[in-house]
Amino acid sequence: MTIFSQSVSPCGKFLAAGNNYGQIAVFSLSAALSSEAKEESKKPVVTFQAHDGPVYCMVSTDRHLLSAGDGEVKAWLWAEILKKGCKELWRRQPPYRTSLEVPEINALLLVPKENSLILAGGDCQLHTMDLETGTFTRALRGHTDYIHCLALRERSPEVLSGGEDGTVRLWDLRSAQEVQTIEVYKHEECSRPHNGRWIGCLATDSDWMVCGGGPALTLWHLRSSTPTTVFPMRAPQKHVTFYQDLILSAGQGRCVNQWQLSGELKAQVPGSSPGLLSLSLNQQPAAPECKVLTAAGNSCRVDVFTNLGYRAFSLSF
Repeated sequence: MTIFSQSVSPCGKFLAAGNNYGQIAVFSLSAALSSEAKEESKKPVVTFQAHDGPVYCMVSTDRHLLSAGDGEVKAWLWAEILKKGCKELWRRQPPYRTSLEVPEINALLLVPKENSLILAGGDCQLHTMDLETGTFTRALRGHTDYIHCLALRERSPEVLSGGEDGTVRLWDLRSAQEVQTIEVYKHEECSRPHNGRWIGCLATDSDWMVCGGGPALTLWHLRSSTPTTVFPMRAPQKHVTFYQDLILSAGQGRCVNQWQLSGELKAQVPGSSPGLLSLSLNQQPAAPECKVLTAAGNSCRVDVFTNLGYRAFSLSF
C-alpha cells in the first residue's frame, strides 16, 4: 500500500489518509492520543471508497474534505464522513483539452481569501475553481511538463508551482499572469543531473521558498531569485514545510529531517515507512491536545510524532 495524501479535519480531532487503492481512511487522533488508547484506537474509525484510482491529494475547508485522483476532484462533508455509507457531495472535472484526457490531479491548494481551490497535475496547467459556484474560472499555462506541487503566498496573493520541467513558477492570482520563473536545475550549486531536473516539493514563507526533488533541497530568496542555503541531503525530497524556525523535509528513506535555516541538520527522526510522500502538521487551535506531526508514504502506516524528537506510535490503514 502507498499513502499519498493526508488532511486534518476542521476540528483538529480527525485525520484522513488516502491510498493508492482509492480509499480514504479516517482516524480519530483524539482517541489514539488519549491516555486510555488501545490498539483499536489506532485503526480507522471509517474507511470508504472515494476514487477508482489513487487518492493523490486532499485538503480540508471549514466543512468539507476535498479529494482528487485521476481527472476529478470530489467533496465530502466532514459531518457526514464519520457515518457509514458516506456519499460524495459533488464532483468536478477541470476543462481538459480533449475528452480522452484524464490527467492525474496531484496538487490541491486552498486560497481562503478568494474562497477558491487551485488544482494541478498531469495536464501541465493550474486550474482555479470557485468553491461557491463550483465553476472553473481560469487556467494558468506555462509549465511544459507535469506539475507536482503548489504553495500559496497569502499576503500577495500569489501561487508557486513546481514541476517535472525543472521550474518553479510564480503566478499573480489577480492578473492570472506568470510573474517569475526560476529554472532551479540551471543553478550549479543545487543541480544534480543524475537525479533529474524535476521539482517534487516546495513551500513558501513570505519572501522565502524552499524546494527540492531532482535538484538538492534549497532555500531561495524569491525577490532576488537566488539560492541562499543548499541542504546536504542526497536523497530526493518529496515533501517540505516551514515550521517555526525550522524546515521539515521527507522523501526517500525512513526519516523526517529537521533543518536549521542555515543548512545544518538538527535531527533525523526515523519512521516506519521505507519512503515518505507526505507530512501533515495539525495546528488547529480548536484541538491543542492533538497538535502532532504525521508522516506517511510507502506502507499502510501513518507515523505520529507528538513532539519532533521521536515517533510516538503509528496509525494503521
